[in-house]
Amino acid sequence: MASARPAILLVDDEPHSLSAMKMALEDDFDILTAPDADAAARLLEEEWVQVVICDQRMPGRTGVEFLTDVRERWPETVRIIITGYTDAQAMVAAINDAGIYQFLTKPWHPDQLLMAARNAARLFTLTRDYERLSLEMRFLGSTAETRIEKRRRALREGLGFETILRAPNSPMNAVVRTARHFASFDVPVLLTGEAGTDKAALARAMHYGSLRSDRPFHALNCAGLTDDLIALELFGAKRGALPGVPVHKVGVMQKADRGTLFLNGIDTLSPRLQMALLRVLTDGAFQPVGGHETINTNLRLIAGSHTDLKIAVAEGHFRADLYYALSVAEIAVPPLRSRPGDVALLAQSLLQEASATHGKPVHGFDDAALAFLENHDWPGNLAELGNEVTRMLILAQDPVLTADLISRSILQAPPGEAGADRSAEAVLTADGTLKDRVELIEMRILRETLTRHRWNKSRAAAELGLSRVGLRAKLDRYGVTAPMGRVTEEEED
Repeated sequence: MASARPAILLVDDEPHSLSAMKMALEDDFDILTAPDADAAARLLEEEWVQVVICDQRMPGRTGVEFLTDVRERWPETVRIIITGYTDAQAMVAAINDAGIYQFLTKPWHPDQLLMAARNAARLFTLTRDYERLSLEMRFLGSTAETRIEKRRRALREGLGFETILRAPNSPMNAVVRTARHFASFDVPVLLTGEAGTDKAALARAMHYGSLRSDRPFHALNCAGLTDDLIALELFGAKRGALPGVPVHKVGVMQKADRGTLFLNGIDTLSPRLQMALLRVLTDGAFQPVGGHETINTNLRLIAGSHTDLKIAVAEGHFRADLYYALSVAEIAVPPLRSRPGDVALLAQSLLQEASATHGKPVHGFDDAALAFLENHDWPGNLAELGNEVTRMLILAQDPVLTADLISRSILQAPPGEAGADRSAEAVLTADGTLKDRVELIEMRILRETLTRHRWNKSRAAAELGLSRVGLRAKLDRYGVTAPMGRVTEEEED
């Protein structure tokens, strides 16, 4: 009769190594041991083994040579190798030849060995379940497959992605196409991009475009939160575990069971929380703060990062295994400065929301205002754009918002394809003569002042301490002209 516990075969020619590995694993697994490859092969012919953990350097056949034979004869068995060497070329050859699931380097830690064994046994079970389901699907015919593909297609065609505003030639179109494709497949997704690019909206759209769309969607931004607060929000806490938590608190990991969790600012997680999150991804389990019981969760994780995690991994700030577990699909969300054609659409939408929120009806922006908004580089992305639109709405006296309502730093840059020059720093630190650099700043001040005064040259000249003739001479010198639709010289008076 088969044992209820997974069986692991340990292969090593050193008795003390076998004993140490057995001691680390015997509480969770049925352990078989062999001193060399030939003895291990004989055991595999007689016993049902889920995982083989083998030392590389052994008399006779090496670990890679033996596991290559295991791959051919018992392909379902998960193969782990222990080596004292970390030569990249040898590892690649081992992966190609023996299909190695994981490398463990000497000296290994018992917890490291136990985690590797647990993950390998779980992989074996999942592979068997997948094969069983595949056979059932084959016997059921194409009906079920057609049904699920039809549902995936329907989900890809809407239910959330239409809320992401973008122009016909926007770089967001390619982002949305990729997100639609991965939305209906139940894999982790990593969204990267600057703060304020609204990765949460894309994550929500992916949830509503997934097979989990009838389940809950939860979001948590970890940026700026302490370790304890993140752990409390993620995993919950037992009653009395922390000061100020008198009752049992349910975390979003449990709330999002069978649904989707969007975890933004994942690049700010501490090593302790990175390890806890890796356990959720690999084992589907976590422990609440102050608790000892294990809670299982079946959630789909979409992670958001404000920085390039590959660089963080290279610098040792982020776990490589967690990065690879998260990035089955990695989607980069562009900043607003890379989406100039989208700014007008987004500004109009934000204005409608702000108008409804504050109870102040408006009709939209004039062309000059939209030109200035499109030209700004928006380092704060959607948050900065939303603040600017709200500010303009509050100051507006007419139903159409005009350019003179825009903040002075934005007005100082002319509409154009080059983008906004938001500060004087570039001029102050650039090369060139003093005369050229002063003239550039003077031209910006002229344009900003005239825009605020709606191109009334008398008022602008008075503020700047110039005569009308002097102001006109400077405008002619710099080629500064009023936007179409502004008042003419005669209308000013």
